[in-house]
Amino acid sequence: MYTVTVNKNEPINIEPQQINWDIIEFSERKFHILQGRRSYEAVVTEANFDDKCFTIKINNNYYEVSIKDEFDRLADRLGFADKKVKVVNNVKAPMSGVVLDIMVNDGSTVAEGDSVLILEAMKMENIIKAERDATIKNILISKGASVDKNQVLIEYE
Repeated sequence: MYTVTVNKNEPINIEPQQINWDIIEFSERKFHILQGRRSYEAVVTEANFDDKCFTIKINNNYYEVSIKDEFDRLADRLGFADKKVKVVNNVKAPMSGVVLDIMVNDGSTVAEGDSVLILEAMKMENIIKAERDATIKNILISKGASVDKNQVLIEYE
């Protein structure tokens, strides 16, 4: 089933077997559609395939169409629909503990996955890794320091 929204109106659900059209592609983005005894000329004037949003000109009328399939609806329900990427600007302590070692300096560059420090918590050594490629702006802790959960330890540029 597809959920289709046209011109930001109320979405409608369409089952694939409900679509009874004959479509002929004339050229890239230009189509001739036969539905029943009616004929339509359609041109896709804008296409955003990532968001599945399209502007379609049909018989000289423009329509903004967005389409969602079952996976898009599942992503919405699970809260994954927002495709914005959060930029991590610092390293925070995932738990309370003691800093055993700091493996970077101010101005160092790190790649995602590089070890930046070792935090001891509950008698276990935890290697804290960079979550993105970055340059170290400021180290806010020192070796041997006690830290609290979610405390900022290192800032990225």
